[in-house]
Amino acid sequence: MKFAPDPKPVKSSILLIYTGGTIGMKADPVEQTLKPFDFSQILEEVPELGKFAYRIDSCTFSPLIDSADVEPGLWQKIAMLIDERYDDYDGFVILHGTDTMAFSASALSFMIERLTKPVIFTGSQLPVGAARTDGKENLVSAVEIAAAKDAEGHAVVPEVCIYFGNSLMRGNRTTKVSSENFRAFTSGNCPNLAEAGISIRYDMANIIRPEDWTRRPVFHTELDTRVSILKLHPGITPQVVRNIICGPETRAVIIETYGSGNAMSKKWFIDLVEEGLAMGKIILNVTQCLAGSVDMNLYATGKKLENAGVLSGYDATTEGALAKLFYLMGMSEDNAFVTRELDRNLRGEITK
Repeated sequence: MKFAPDPKPVKSSILLIYTGGTIGMKADPVEQTLKPFDFSQILEEVPELGKFAYRIDSCTFSPLIDSADVEPGLWQKIAMLIDERYDDYDGFVILHGTDTMAFSASALSFMIERLTKPVIFTGSQLPVGAARTDGKENLVSAVEIAAAKDAEGHAVVPEVCIYFGNSLMRGNRTTKVSSENFRAFTSGNCPNLAEAGISIRYDMANIIRPEDWTRRPVFHTELDTRVSILKLHPGITPQVVRNIICGPETRAVIIETYGSGNAMSKKWFIDLVEEGLAMGKIILNVTQCLAGSVDMNLYATGKKLENAGVLSGYDATTEGALAKLFYLMGMSEDNAFVTRELDRNLRGEITK
């Protein structure tokens, strides 16, 4: 993998959007509890940001959202805020709790079409005020990446990304893998877009850039969330499978299969898959593995799913597949349209 050197800094304007999460907390010296700090005073909390000479404004959501309480409504609010302020800033940094960050980054990647500016999610495992915090480095580097421009004045990384633990990853390719390690996220099927060391090195060959820098993005805020996820495991019962695949409120089902897209070969399971498809359900196959792709032609059990009409999720993450379905189903009630678009690589979310 070839990396380009860190481009020469150009003065930029950045909007920090604090939605909640550990990174925005500091210890109250009296109560000895963690409380959110005032992001209007960000340079006092993180003076390192002042060395860039960027214009950094902030916006804090009220109430703050715990990562575990994130809902699609938050994604819609973030998208509308970026839409409203898009022409005022060169980049956006979203501070977010880590537990659902990959879901949020995946969603925003689909909700913003033809992006020309960076939207960088970051957070931390420890509060900014903690002695060994990872929050300062994550925030400082995320801001630097969001502000980076090339020689023509275009954004170096015009994508929705997650920056965490010295790595910049495509948002819809990222999964949280650790609740303790500072490298809490991985991108198993897509190379990191940048690595931060003494300098920030960008993998320019893998960064998606717009065909026309002058066209304003299109923001999609209509989402259809009627999606269920079925994680296969030894001993799973027909009733559990039926409840998920054939549930009346479900329009689409993601099946997390084994290995390269394999499932049990029992007749009752295939019968239930076929029953769900006959009801008009969209069924998408993604692998439980952190790396690798679905290939339903490799083994007989996978071939049975393909023959039944199950769609391949290729090497998508579950988070990316879920967000893609929300987005496509929100665009149309026509399942044929959704099925066609699922097979396309829309935002770098799959490799074909």
